[in-house]
Amino acid sequence: MTAGNFTASRYALPGPVLIIPRRFGDHRGFFLETYSSRDFAALGIPDLFVQDNHSLSAQPGTIRGMHFQLPPHPQAKLVRVLRGAILDIAVDIRRGSPTFGQHVAAELSADNAQQLYVPVGFAHGFCTLQPDTEVAYKVTDLYAPDCDRGIAWDDPDLALPWPFGPDAVQLSDKDRRAPRLRDLPPAFEYQGS
Repeated sequence: MTAGNFTASRYALPGPVLIIPRRFGDHRGFFLETYSSRDFAALGIPDLFVQDNHSLSAQPGTIRGMHFQLPPHPQAKLVRVLRGAILDIAVDIRRGSPTFGQHVAAELSADNAQQLYVPVGFAHGFCTLQPDTEVAYKVTDLYAPDCDRGIAWDDPDLALPWPFGPDAVQLSDKDRRAPRLRDLPPAFEYQGS
């Protein structure tokens, strides 16, 4: 599906959407739109984003995730890479969903300019593939520390396709202590589609 300067590629797992912006290049470099509320609504993403976040990860193998915010402050995300590359992953954590516990993964990079839309009801995380990788993402609600949660990046029930083994990853203490999905109380209920 195409709208304006964007093409959307949907996954078999309903929810996340890979967004491919149209790049306009010439001898000076390139220009691309990264977000248009009108075009995203035409692609079936009507969310309005209220906060932009930016991270730098110095080492390849840095994992940030798997994160989500509970209601009443859940966040959808629009993730892109400004420098370097990541493996970006979204996991369906909506209880009752036919795809509960399943994931999608996409390699996002500064070179390919692709973005991943992660809707509410999905845990999100990424692993850096190159040194000094910078990631920018928009969210649909402000950061709410009391609602901030996560699931284990290495939950064996999820079998996430991380490109680095446990001895080669960089993790925060918070991410190192995150519980398995099966040990969490329901955070989101599946509402259909």
